[in-house]
Amino acid sequence: MKGSGDQGSEPTSSSVAGTDCCGGLGNIDFRQADFCVMTWFLGYVDPLDPGFVAALLTIAFNPLYWNVVARWEHKTRKLSRAFGSPYLACYSLSITILLLNFLRSHCFTQAMLNQPRMESLDTPVAHCLGLMLLGVGVVLVLSSFFALGFTGTFLGDYFGILKEARVIVFPFSVLDNPMYWGSTANYLGWVVGHPQDLLTAASPRCCRPFTAEIYRQKASGALKRS
Repeated sequence: MKGSGDQGSEPTSSSVAGTDCCGGLGNIDFRQADFCVMTWFLGYVDPLDPGFVAALLTIAFNPLYWNVVARWEHKTRKLSRAFGSPYLACYSLSITILLLNFLRSHCFTQAMLNQPRMESLDTPVAHCLGLMLLGVGVVLVLSSFFALGFTGTFLGDYFGILKEARVIVFPFSVLDNPMYWGSTANYLGWVVGHPQDLLTAASPRCCRPFTAEIYRQKASGALKRS
């Protein structure tokens, strides 16, 4: 009869199965894997094309840049102090945002022109759908700009340039981040319809929760003062 110490010295089949129930990756036969989806994807996208890489980098970098800078400014107010005015600091940030967005649009356009074209999109229906998406995108971007104003569009609330209340009129009454969705619709419309036009230089805003918090803090401060 074995003691309790002897029982723990021999691994059971259940403990082995719990550690490696499928025998590990060594038992997988990669020769039987179906790569048809990847083959189809690479038939229409050249991920090694420098223009494609540049487009991806600018699309990822731009919103990261202005959100990081704006939140840093909201926390430290260093840009406002450096420029001597929150308005000058906001205008300076807006110039860099516009330049980066034009660069992004240029890289996106060049990447689109250099990539293989899908024959299924070369139809009148696709062209009409692309134009419709562009129309929706332009409406969302322009209506957002007019609702927010220049400083509101370019993150002025992070610089302490606040409106009386958070904007909730159209298109903010029907969508969160309408500039973001409008710019996305512009890009998608350009891809689907492929018109020879550039309508994607607008600045998307994807920071509504943080903006809402700024106005909540403003309202709380006003209540405390009263």
